[in-house]
Amino acid sequence: MKVLIVKVSALGDVVHALPVLAYLHAASPGVQVDWLVEESFAPLLHGHPLLRRVISLRTKQWRKLGLSNMLTQVYHFCRRLRQERYDVVLDLQGNSKSGFFTLVSRGGDKYGFDRHQVREWPNLLATNHRVAVAEHEHHIAARCLAVARGAMGREIDVALAGPLPVDETARREVRRQLERLQLQRRALVVLNYGTTWTTKLWHLDNWCALARRLEQRGDCHLLLTWGNVAEHQAAQMITAAAPTAHIWPRCSLPQLVALLDAAAVVVGCDTGPIHIAAAVATPTLSLYRVTDAERNGPAGEPHCRLQAPLECSPCLRKQCDDDERCARSIGVDEVYRNVCALLDGKAAQ
Repeated sequence: MKVLIVKVSALGDVVHALPVLAYLHAASPGVQVDWLVEESFAPLLHGHPLLRRVISLRTKQWRKLGLSNMLTQVYHFCRRLRQERYDVVLDLQGNSKSGFFTLVSRGGDKYGFDRHQVREWPNLLATNHRVAVAEHEHHIAARCLAVARGAMGREIDVALAGPLPVDETARREVRRQLERLQLQRRALVVLNYGTTWTTKLWHLDNWCALARRLEQRGDCHLLLTWGNVAEHQAAQMITAAAPTAHIWPRCSLPQLVALLDAAAVVVGCDTGPIHIAAAVATPTLSLYRVTDAERNGPAGEPHCRLQAPLECSPCLRKQCDDDERCARSIGVDEVYRNVCALLDGKAAQ
C-alpha cells in the first residue's frame, strides 16, 4: 500500500502529525508513505525511517515569481506529483492549499476532515472521504490520527508525540558545541522565548525573572534559542538578567532536534521547538495564552502545560487590548516550581 500525507505547515503542526507514521506502519506493515511538506520544514522529515519520500513544496519561492512563471512552476510540480499513484491520500491540514494538492494528486481514496472540522470549506472539494472527529479527539495529534484511522479502519493506540529520530551527524555537531561551551557538566535547560504570534508570548520580564531564579539554583546550564532578530534581542536581554546563560547560534532543523534531545527540560510557549522536544521525549514546560493547552500542548508525562488564568483564555486572538496583563498572567513562581519538579524528576530517573 502507498500513502501520501499532505501536511504542509507549520512546524508545530507537522510535528503534531508524526504519530500518523507510527499508526500507519502498525496498521499496515510494509506500507510506503510519502509526505508533502513545505520546503522549509522538509529537513525535519528527511531520513525518517518510516518515510519512503519527502516531497518539498516551494510556495514561498513561487510567490516571488511573476504570475506566468509561478503558474508554470506549479504546473510542472503537479505533473511530477501525479507521476505516483497512491492508494490513500490523507489531507491532515484541512485548508485550501492542502486541498489543492490533495485534489491534483493521483489516489483513489482521499481522506480529510468533515465540514465541522475543516479549516477552509474549499478543502471539502478535494476529498471523497470526510472523517468526523470525536469530542475526545481534541488534541491536534489525535485529530490527525482520526483521519488516518478513518482510512485504515483499525483501532491501534499510538503515542501522541513522535516518532522523530535524531540525525547522528547533527547530534555529533551539537555535542561538540556543548563541549566547547562547557555545557555538558550539568542538566541543560533550554529556554525558547519566541513564537509566531505576539499574543502567544510570555512577558519578557517574566523570562528574565525565571532565568535569574534558575541561575541561582546552581545545578543547571541555561541555553537560549532563537529564530529571528526580535527573538535574538530578547535572548540578549534574558542573558543580561542571567549572565551565565548562553545564546545558541541559529542552527538547522536537524541540529535543533539534536539540541532539544540533549536537553533535560525545554521551556517555551506554543511553538515548534516545544513540540519537537516532546517528539524526542524531552520533558517540557509550555505556556498557553490565546491557544488551548489541552489541544496544542505536549500530551501526557513528563510534560507540564500552563494555561493563562484569564476567563477569556484561550481566545485565538492575534491582537488584544489586554495583551500586557495576559502576557504576565502566568506567574514566574508557578513556572519556576514546575521546571524544578521536571528537573528533579529527570535527575531521579
